[in-house]
Amino acid sequence: MPARRISVAPAEVLREGFDAVRRDAGVPEAFPVEVEADARRAASRTAGLGERVDVPFATIDPPGSRDLDQAMHIERSGEGHRVRYAIADVGAFVAAGSALDRDTHARGVTVYAPDRNTPLHPLALSEGAASLLPGEWRPAVLWTLDLDGTGELVATHVARADVRSVAQHTYADVPAELATLLREVGERRLALERARGGVRLDVPEQEVVKDGGGWTVHYRVPLETEDHNAQISLLTGMAAAQLMLKTGIGILRTQPPPDERSLNFLRHQAQALAVPWPQSLSYPEFIRTLDPSRPAHAALMQEATGVGRGAGYTAFDGSPPADPEHFAIAASYAHATAPLRRLQDRYVSECCLAACAGTAPPDWVRAGLAALPDAMVKADHRARVVERGIVDLVEAVLLEGREGETFDAVVIDEALVQLRDPAVRGRIAKHGPEPGTEITVRLDRADPAARTVDFSVA
Repeated sequence: MPARRISVAPAEVLREGFDAVRRDAGVPEAFPVEVEADARRAASRTAGLGERVDVPFATIDPPGSRDLDQAMHIERSGEGHRVRYAIADVGAFVAAGSALDRDTHARGVTVYAPDRNTPLHPLALSEGAASLLPGEWRPAVLWTLDLDGTGELVATHVARADVRSVAQHTYADVPAELATLLREVGERRLALERARGGVRLDVPEQEVVKDGGGWTVHYRVPLETEDHNAQISLLTGMAAAQLMLKTGIGILRTQPPPDERSLNFLRHQAQALAVPWPQSLSYPEFIRTLDPSRPAHAALMQEATGVGRGAGYTAFDGSPPADPEHFAIAASYAHATAPLRRLQDRYVSECCLAACAGTAPPDWVRAGLAALPDAMVKADHRARVVERGIVDLVEAVLLEGREGETFDAVVIDEALVQLRDPAVRGRIAKHGPEPGTEITVRLDRADPAARTVDFSVA
């Protein structure tokens, strides 16, 4: 998607605006002194909890990343593959009941923003001793996943290990040998995903970057390596779900099917962006027709993420839940691969380690499971409020100074319109045209301080 220059965007407007978004969302800032002290003490421990596994792991992350949760090694095995996936062993550093442990439960997740991130763990751990940085031996939860010639999982093993990454790559510079193996596994897993009816949203990332004295906003289309890398994470999460379901204790990421209103809402949005959606095409099939390199499709894919907002966390202890499925993945699934950035992944690691060892999870896991879904919902909500607030701010800055101009739009919900260009949503007066109506609207207000844009029917 081509970049658009924001009309009036001094650097101070966005910097102060981002800080205000975080304050309004209640994002915690500096770590308490005792939490930082806990983290430093934990980081000073050098002994791992497992045997050394000396294979050439590598990490693949966005440029500049330091909180490295995952390192992989892939090799062919007969007609299939063996995937070794090392996940940062946060449980080796965080003592149950410590100040650090209590603080991570309060934070829940790392909160991301264009200017800076607010980490789940102090940097001594998240970007230091617990991060799978290249050239360093690190404690890890090591998943060994054997796949057959179609990409189906045929064997799973999880154990603690000490591992060493030999290289840190970005999605754009994965070396040819690893990229080939990753593509082989990724394409097979994508074929299985399509066959079971999974929904894959290649949502472009909206980036706000400084350009001279102003700012531009554009969408970054995911690279092929990102899709294939995501399949390794999904594979691990599905394997984790199966282990926990078999032993009757754990926490899943679950999602019911979307209701008819949500699908109709998305159909109106597709109409607004002039993207055909035949009635005969199911939601998963339609999503697979979208091309993220096309502006209208990219905007629609961003809006399609709203269809899955019924996703939640389901903890269980004693028997599997009645509805363990995740609609978009079309399988049972658990977040398992980002414990440096998401609290509940530490619980999943411990449950799966116990399942493979034939033992019970640690007492703190069982004691904390019941309250974990609520804690994660609150943390995820905070992160979404920040994400939405930043989008609202950027939309307002994008349109500031264009008051009085008219735009083609469609009503996508009561009093809510979607512009054709730029891809902005805004409010109009209630009791206006019905959803699905194509209209022309006039921009009445674009207020970056209030992070709002208002329109009226022209």
